[in-house]
Amino acid sequence: MNLKSQVRILGIDPGSIVTGYGIIDSDGTHNLHVASGPLRVKAETLPERLKLIFEGITGVILKYHPEVVAIEKVFMNRNADSALKLGQARGAAISAAVMQDLPVSEYTPRHIKQAVVGKGAAAKEQVQHMVKILLNYQGELQSDEADALAVALSHGHIGGTLDRITEASRPTAYKRKHR
Repeated sequence: MNLKSQVRILGIDPGSIVTGYGIIDSDGTHNLHVASGPLRVKAETLPERLKLIFEGITGVILKYHPEVVAIEKVFMNRNADSALKLGQARGAAISAAVMQDLPVSEYTPRHIKQAVVGKGAAAKEQVQHMVKILLNYQGELQSDEADALAVALSHGHIGGTLDRITEASRPTAYKRKHR
């Protein structure tokens, strides 16, 4: 892995009961699993759960020091109440990142599946399988954990591509001078 352009990415799969997180180091081509897991939010009321999500993500950030955060966008489903709760959970996670002065990028579920599996309508099992392959991960991954790692991988892929495009478009004199 090229340590010069390596970035630590925190991927988040938000949920009001379980919020998955996944941290990778990526140079846009090579990815290394750092940590991942579920934040199980056990509280009676939604405001208490949102507080626990905020504190949990803040704790992950303080422990692993990511440079950027990538989070899954809310998609509208048939149950408006569930979509609202998911949106609030996202807000708590995004707030935790912003309070630590981290940039946040958002990706749709379809885009994440496209980036990791190669097709936007991939099944959850396909996403889990490809995450394990891309990270050379040997253990079992819970669904929320795999989804969070997929978000991080999506950002790593896009970030690396943008870096290569930017580098290729610089004038030759600039490349030589600043290498």
